[in-house]
Amino acid sequence: MKSRARIGAAWLTGRFLARTAAAAAVAGALAAAVVAAGAGGQAEGVDTSVRAVADEAPGYAVEDFAYPQADKVLEEQGIVLKRGDGHIVLAACEPGTGQLEVYSREALSVCFEVTGDSGWLTMEIPSVYGVKTNEYATEVDLTVGEEETSVDVPANSWKAVGESADEQGRPHMLVEIRTSK
Repeated sequence: MKSRARIGAAWLTGRFLARTAAAAAVAGALAAAVVAAGAGGQAEGVDTSVRAVADEAPGYAVEDFAYPQADKVLEEQGIVLKRGDGHIVLAACEPGTGQLEVYSREALSVCFEVTGDSGWLTMEIPSVYGVKTNEYATEVDLTVGEEETSVDVPANSWKAVGESADEQGRPHMLVEIRTSK
């Protein structure tokens, strides 16, 4: 009885090895065909469409934080929107909507929708004289000539900034807005 068990086990092991060897031979033949096709030659009956798709794969996306359609905004509204994290975006001014508002003698009223816990946006809005905030505490950076000024504006308030807060009444350029909850 023991000899039959040994013979049966040997037969199963041999059968397993034979199948494994056959599968390895097929895999080796396929690998050789793919290598031959990839080396410039075309193996007969081998589909090379996979190689063509891989050659046309898109590159990596790298976020540069540039404001989308900034050239259109400059043309239509005369303000330069440079870069931001997407949490402060230009919007049509609508009273009672909780927008962040910037007042300028040249651009009149410029409104922004603010989302997220914090945000930032760089820009150039000339002749700014006031900022009305929403539920976000806001810090604005302004320049006049070579001089830079940073002003904190509490949430849900209006504050005179730029030329209306300057003793000499000089026109200030708004260059950055930062918000936080």
